Amino acid sequence: MRKFVSIAITIMLVFCVGFANGQGYTFRVLANKGQNQVKKEGATSAVSLKTGATLSEGDELIASQGAYIGLMHKSGKTLEVRTPGTKKVSDLAKMVNTKSASVSSRYAKFLAEKMNEKDEPNYRARLNATGAVSRALAGDEQIQVLIPAEDASVLGDKAILNWDTPEGMEENTFIVTVKNIFDEEIMKEEVSGNAITLDFTADQMKNEEGLWIINVKAKENTDVTSGDIAIKRPDNPGQYEESLGTLKSEVDEDSPLNKVIYASYYEENGLIVDALTAIEEAIQMNPEVEDFKILKKDIIERNGIKVYKEEEGE
Repeated sequence: MRKFVSIAITIMLVFCVGFANGQGYTFRVLANKGQNQVKKEGATSAVSLKTGATLSEGDELIASQGAYIGLMHKSGKTLEVRTPGTKKVSDLAKMVNTKSASVSSRYAKFLAEKMNEKDEPNYRARLNATGAVSRALAGDEQIQVLIPAEDASVLGDKAILNWDTPEGMEENTFIVTVKNIFDEEIMKEEVSGNAITLDFTADQMKNEEGLWIINVKAKENTDVTSGDIAIKRPDNPGQYEESLGTLKSEVDEDSPLNKVIYASYYEENGLIVDALTAIEEAIQMNPEVEDFKILKKDIIERNGIKVYKEEEGE
Protein backbone atom coordinates (compact mmCIF):
# COMPACT_ATOMS: atom_id res chain seq x y z
CA MET A 1 0.00 0.00 0.00
CA ARG A 2 1.45 3.32 -1.04
CA LYS A 3 2.08 5.80 1.72
CA PHE A 4 0.00 8.92 1.57
CA VAL A 5 2.02 12.08 1.12
CA SER A 6 1.37 15.41 -0.56
CA ILE A 7 3.83 17.65 -2.38
CA ALA A 8 2.52 20.74 -0.69
CA ILE A 9 3.38 19.44 2.78
CA THR A 10 7.08 19.94 3.27
CA ILE A 11 7.35 23.35 1.59
CA MET A 12 5.52 24.63 4.66
CA LEU A 13 7.21 22.61 7.39
CA VAL A 14 9.83 25.28 8.03
CA PHE A 15 7.12 27.69 9.12
CA CYS A 16 4.79 25.41 11.06
CA VAL A 17 6.10 26.12 14.59
CA GLY A 18 3.22 27.35 16.68
CA PHE A 19 0.56 26.31 14.19
CA ALA A 20 -0.22 22.97 15.80
CA ASN A 21 -3.10 24.43 17.72
CA GLY A 22 -4.31 26.65 14.90
CA GLN A 23 -7.53 24.78 14.25
CA GLY A 24 -9.53 27.96 13.63
CA TYR A 25 -7.57 29.26 10.66
CA THR A 26 -9.25 30.54 7.52
CA PHE A 27 -6.36 30.39 5.03
CA ARG A 28 -2.89 28.94 4.79
CA VAL A 29 -0.23 30.61 2.68
CA LEU A 30 0.92 28.29 -0.13
CA ALA A 31 3.10 30.79 -1.99
CA ASN A 32 4.44 34.22 -1.18
CA LYS A 33 6.38 36.68 -3.37
CA GLY A 34 7.15 40.24 -2.33
CA GLN A 35 7.56 42.18 0.90
CA ASN A 36 4.15 41.15 2.18
CA GLN A 37 2.96 41.44 5.77
CA VAL A 38 0.18 40.28 8.04
CA LYS A 39 -1.36 42.11 10.98
CA LYS A 40 -2.78 39.56 13.38
CA GLU A 41 -6.03 40.29 15.14
CA GLY A 42 -5.34 42.37 18.26
CA ALA A 43 -1.73 43.12 17.28
CA THR A 44 -0.40 46.69 17.22
CA SER A 45 1.96 46.15 14.28
CA ALA A 46 2.35 43.95 11.21
CA VAL A 47 4.96 41.22 10.71
CA SER A 48 6.42 39.65 7.58
CA LEU A 49 4.21 37.10 5.89
CA LYS A 50 5.68 33.61 5.69
CA THR A 51 4.84 30.71 3.44
CA GLY A 52 2.89 28.18 5.50
CA ALA A 53 1.45 30.78 7.89
CA THR A 54 -2.21 30.58 8.91
CA LEU A 55 -4.56 33.53 8.56
CA SER A 56 -7.68 33.96 10.69
CA GLU A 57 -10.87 35.92 10.05
CA GLY A 58 -9.76 38.91 12.12
CA ASP A 59 -6.33 39.28 10.49
CA GLU A 60 -5.34 41.79 7.85
CA LEU A 61 -3.15 40.96 4.86
CA ILE A 62 -0.87 43.72 3.58
CA ALA A 63 0.26 43.02 0.00
CA SER A 64 3.22 44.89 -1.46
CA GLN A 65 3.58 46.27 -4.99
CA GLY A 66 4.10 43.38 -7.39
CA ALA A 67 2.99 40.83 -4.80
CA TYR A 68 1.87 37.30 -5.44
CA ILE A 69 0.20 35.54 -2.52
CA GLY A 70 -1.27 32.09 -2.97
CA LEU A 71 -3.82 31.14 -0.33
CA MET A 72 -5.52 27.83 0.39
CA HIS A 73 -8.86 28.15 2.16
CA LYS A 74 -9.71 25.62 4.86
CA SER A 75 -12.22 24.17 2.40
CA GLY A 76 -9.39 23.33 0.02
CA LYS A 77 -10.27 26.05 -2.49
CA THR A 78 -7.51 28.44 -3.53
CA LEU A 79 -7.28 32.21 -3.93
CA GLU A 80 -4.60 34.45 -5.45
CA VAL A 81 -3.79 37.96 -4.23
CA ARG A 82 -1.92 40.10 -6.76
CA THR A 83 -3.01 43.68 -6.08
CA PRO A 84 -1.22 45.78 -3.45
CA GLY A 85 -2.91 47.14 -0.36
CA THR A 86 -4.50 46.05 2.91
CA LYS A 87 -7.11 43.32 2.71
CA LYS A 88 -9.21 41.92 5.52
CA VAL A 89 -9.05 38.15 5.68
CA SER A 90 -12.78 38.09 6.34
CA ASP A 91 -13.34 39.85 3.01
CA LEU A 92 -11.03 37.45 1.19
CA ALA A 93 -12.95 34.52 2.67
CA LYS A 94 -16.17 35.85 1.14
CA MET A 95 -14.56 35.55 -2.29
CA VAL A 96 -14.16 31.78 -1.93
CA ASN A 97 -16.93 29.51 -3.16
CA THR A 98 -16.91 26.67 -0.63
CA LYS A 99 -19.81 24.74 -2.16
CA SER A 100 -19.08 21.25 -3.45
CA ALA A 101 -15.71 20.92 -1.76
CA SER A 102 -15.71 17.36 -0.45
CA VAL A 103 -12.48 16.16 -2.11
CA SER A 104 -10.64 19.48 -2.02
CA SER A 105 -11.59 19.86 1.65
CA ARG A 106 -10.04 16.48 2.32
CA TYR A 107 -6.75 17.73 0.92
CA ALA A 108 -6.90 20.91 2.99
CA LYS A 109 -7.35 18.89 6.18
CA PHE A 110 -4.70 16.40 5.12
CA LEU A 111 -2.16 19.17 4.48
CA ALA A 112 -2.95 20.89 7.78
CA GLU A 113 -2.41 17.67 9.73
CA LYS A 114 0.88 16.92 8.00
CA MET A 115 2.19 20.45 8.47
CA ASN A 116 1.70 20.14 12.21
CA GLU A 117 3.62 16.87 12.49
CA LYS A 118 7.22 18.09 12.49
CA ASP A 119 9.54 21.06 12.19
CA GLU A 120 12.58 21.34 9.92
CA PRO A 121 14.18 24.79 10.28
CA ASN A 122 16.79 24.10 7.61
CA TYR A 123 14.40 22.67 5.04
CA ARG A 124 14.20 25.61 2.63
CA ALA A 125 17.94 26.29 2.81
CA ARG A 126 18.64 22.65 2.06
CA LEU A 127 16.34 22.55 -0.95
CA ASN A 128 17.81 25.77 -2.32
CA ALA A 129 21.28 24.25 -2.18
CA THR A 130 22.96 22.28 -4.93
CA GLY A 131 21.42 18.86 -5.56
CA ALA A 132 23.21 15.54 -5.69
CA VAL A 133 21.85 12.53 -7.57
CA SER A 134 20.68 9.92 -5.10
CA ARG A 135 21.63 6.93 -7.24
CA ALA A 136 24.81 6.22 -9.18
CA LEU A 137 24.46 6.26 -12.95
CA ALA A 138 25.73 3.11 -14.60
CA GLY A 139 28.12 2.97 -17.55
CA ASP A 140 27.72 5.89 -19.94
CA GLU A 141 24.47 7.05 -18.33
CA GLN A 142 25.32 10.59 -17.36
CA ILE A 143 21.90 12.22 -17.82
CA GLN A 144 19.25 11.67 -15.17
CA VAL A 145 15.64 12.03 -16.24
CA LEU A 146 13.82 13.22 -13.13
CA ILE A 147 11.18 10.53 -12.82
CA PRO A 148 11.03 7.47 -10.55
CA ALA A 149 13.39 4.69 -11.57
CA GLU A 150 10.58 2.21 -10.92
CA ASP A 151 6.82 2.42 -11.44
CA ALA A 152 6.89 5.61 -13.52
CA SER A 153 3.18 5.57 -14.32
CA VAL A 154 1.44 8.40 -16.13
CA LEU A 155 -2.33 8.93 -16.13
CA GLY A 156 -2.63 12.23 -18.01
CA ASP A 157 -2.49 12.96 -21.71
CA LYS A 158 0.88 14.68 -21.44
CA ALA A 159 4.04 14.60 -19.36
CA ILE A 160 6.66 17.28 -18.85
CA LEU A 161 10.02 15.56 -18.36
CA ASN A 162 13.08 17.32 -16.97
CA TRP A 163 16.62 16.00 -16.75
CA ASP A 164 19.93 16.81 -15.10
CA THR A 165 23.29 16.65 -16.84
CA PRO A 166 26.83 16.06 -15.58
CA GLU A 167 28.31 18.89 -13.57
CA GLY A 168 30.15 21.36 -15.77
CA MET A 169 28.52 20.20 -19.00
CA GLU A 170 28.10 23.16 -21.36
CA GLU A 171 26.17 21.55 -24.19
CA ASN A 172 22.50 22.47 -24.09
CA THR A 173 21.05 20.64 -27.09
CA PHE A 174 19.67 17.13 -26.77
CA ILE A 175 18.06 14.44 -28.88
CA VAL A 176 15.02 12.80 -27.29
CA THR A 177 13.80 9.55 -28.78
CA VAL A 178 10.74 7.54 -27.86
CA LYS A 179 10.29 3.87 -28.71
CA ASN A 180 7.41 1.48 -28.23
CA ILE A 181 7.51 -1.92 -26.58
CA PHE A 182 8.70 -3.47 -29.85
CA ASP A 183 11.79 -1.24 -29.87
CA GLU A 184 10.41 0.75 -32.80
CA GLU A 185 11.26 4.46 -32.83
CA ILE A 186 7.98 6.41 -32.82
CA MET A 187 9.26 9.91 -32.05
CA LYS A 188 12.54 11.79 -32.31
CA GLU A 189 12.98 15.44 -31.39
CA GLU A 190 15.83 17.88 -30.93
CA VAL A 191 15.36 20.16 -27.93
CA SER A 192 17.26 23.05 -26.40
CA GLY A 193 17.33 23.02 -22.62
CA ASN A 194 16.59 20.30 -20.12
CA ALA A 195 12.90 19.61 -20.65
CA ILE A 196 10.41 18.18 -23.11
CA THR A 197 6.63 17.86 -23.17
CA LEU A 198 5.35 14.51 -24.42
CA ASP A 199 1.84 14.43 -25.87
CA PHE A 200 0.43 10.93 -25.62
CA THR A 201 -2.57 11.87 -27.76
CA ALA A 202 -0.34 12.53 -30.79
CA ASP A 203 -0.81 9.91 -33.49
CA GLN A 204 2.77 8.64 -33.36
CA MET A 205 2.64 8.27 -29.57
CA LYS A 206 -0.52 6.18 -29.41
CA ASN A 207 -0.05 2.50 -28.67
CA GLU A 208 -2.25 -0.18 -27.21
CA GLU A 209 0.45 -1.36 -24.83
CA GLY A 210 0.55 2.00 -23.04
CA LEU A 211 4.32 1.93 -22.63
CA TRP A 212 6.95 4.36 -23.89
CA ILE A 213 10.74 3.98 -23.73
CA ILE A 214 12.51 7.34 -23.46
CA ASN A 215 16.12 8.11 -24.20
CA VAL A 216 17.86 11.49 -23.87
CA LYS A 217 21.35 12.07 -25.24
CA ALA A 218 23.53 15.07 -25.94
CA LYS A 219 23.44 16.06 -29.60
CA GLU A 220 27.19 16.52 -30.05
CA ASN A 221 28.48 14.06 -27.47
CA THR A 222 26.23 11.05 -27.92
CA ASP A 223 28.10 9.11 -25.23
CA VAL A 224 26.35 11.36 -22.71
CA THR A 225 22.99 9.65 -22.38
CA SER A 226 20.24 8.77 -19.97
CA GLY A 227 19.96 5.21 -21.18
CA ASP A 228 16.47 3.81 -21.78
CA ILE A 229 13.80 4.80 -19.27
CA ALA A 230 10.24 3.47 -19.39
CA ILE A 231 7.00 5.20 -18.50
CA LYS A 232 3.65 3.47 -18.74
CA ARG A 233 -0.05 3.72 -18.13
CA PRO A 234 -1.24 2.59 -14.66
CA ASP A 235 -2.34 -1.02 -14.45
CA ASN A 236 -5.86 0.03 -13.49
CA PRO A 237 -6.49 3.62 -14.63
CA GLY A 238 -10.18 3.30 -13.87
CA GLN A 239 -9.50 3.34 -10.14
CA TYR A 240 -8.81 7.09 -10.30
CA GLU A 241 -11.84 8.00 -12.40
CA GLU A 242 -14.29 8.78 -9.60
CA SER A 243 -11.98 10.68 -7.24
CA LEU A 244 -10.27 12.65 -10.01
CA GLY A 245 -13.59 13.43 -11.62
CA THR A 246 -14.90 14.80 -8.32
CA LEU A 247 -11.76 16.90 -7.84
CA LYS A 248 -12.15 18.33 -11.34
CA SER A 249 -15.75 19.26 -10.62
CA GLU A 250 -14.64 21.16 -7.49
CA VAL A 251 -11.33 22.69 -8.57
CA ASP A 252 -10.51 23.85 -12.09
CA GLU A 253 -7.00 23.48 -13.48
CA ASP A 254 -6.52 27.03 -14.72
CA SER A 255 -4.49 28.53 -11.85
CA PRO A 256 -1.01 27.64 -10.56
CA LEU A 257 -2.39 27.16 -7.05
CA ASN A 258 -4.89 24.63 -8.31
CA LYS A 259 -2.05 22.86 -10.11
CA VAL A 260 -0.56 22.39 -6.62
CA ILE A 261 -3.79 20.75 -5.46
CA TYR A 262 -3.74 18.41 -8.46
CA ALA A 263 -0.07 17.61 -7.92
CA SER A 264 -0.96 16.72 -4.34
CA TYR A 265 -3.66 14.35 -5.57
CA TYR A 266 -1.33 12.68 -8.05
CA GLU A 267 1.47 12.18 -5.57
CA GLU A 268 -0.86 10.78 -2.95
CA ASN A 269 -1.97 8.22 -5.52
CA GLY A 270 1.57 7.32 -6.57
CA LEU A 271 1.36 9.06 -9.97
CA ILE A 272 4.66 10.88 -9.63
CA VAL A 273 5.12 11.76 -13.32
CA ASP A 274 1.70 13.45 -13.30
CA ALA A 275 2.54 15.22 -10.04
CA LEU A 276 5.77 16.62 -11.45
CA THR A 277 3.96 17.67 -14.62
CA ALA A 278 1.34 19.56 -12.63
CA ILE A 279 3.89 21.41 -10.51
CA GLU A 280 5.97 22.22 -13.61
CA GLU A 281 2.85 23.75 -15.15
CA ALA A 282 2.47 25.89 -12.03
CA ILE A 283 6.08 27.05 -12.43
CA GLN A 284 5.55 27.88 -16.10
CA MET A 285 2.45 29.90 -15.23
CA ASN A 286 4.27 31.88 -12.50
CA PRO A 287 8.05 31.44 -12.99
CA GLU A 288 8.87 34.25 -10.57
CA VAL A 289 7.33 32.44 -7.58
CA GLU A 290 10.16 30.56 -5.88
CA ASP A 291 7.81 28.56 -3.67
CA PHE A 292 6.62 26.53 -6.67
CA LYS A 293 10.22 25.64 -7.50
CA ILE A 294 10.72 24.53 -3.91
CA LEU A 295 7.63 22.35 -4.25
CA LYS A 296 9.13 20.69 -7.28
CA LYS A 297 12.38 19.95 -5.47
CA ASP A 298 10.33 18.61 -2.59
CA ILE A 299 8.48 16.01 -4.64
CA ILE A 300 11.68 14.98 -6.40
CA GLU A 301 13.47 14.41 -3.12
CA ARG A 302 10.60 12.83 -1.23
CA ASN A 303 10.09 10.19 -3.91
CA GLY A 304 13.74 9.13 -3.98
CA ILE A 305 14.51 10.56 -7.41
CA LYS A 306 17.24 12.90 -6.21
CA VAL A 307 18.47 14.27 -2.89
CA TYR A 308 19.47 17.84 -2.17
CA LYS A 309 22.42 18.56 0.08
CA GLU A 310 23.74 21.76 1.51
CA GLU A 311 26.91 23.10 -0.05
CA GLU A 312 29.89 23.46 2.21
CA GLY A 313 29.60 26.63 4.21
CA GLU A 314 25.79 26.75 3.88
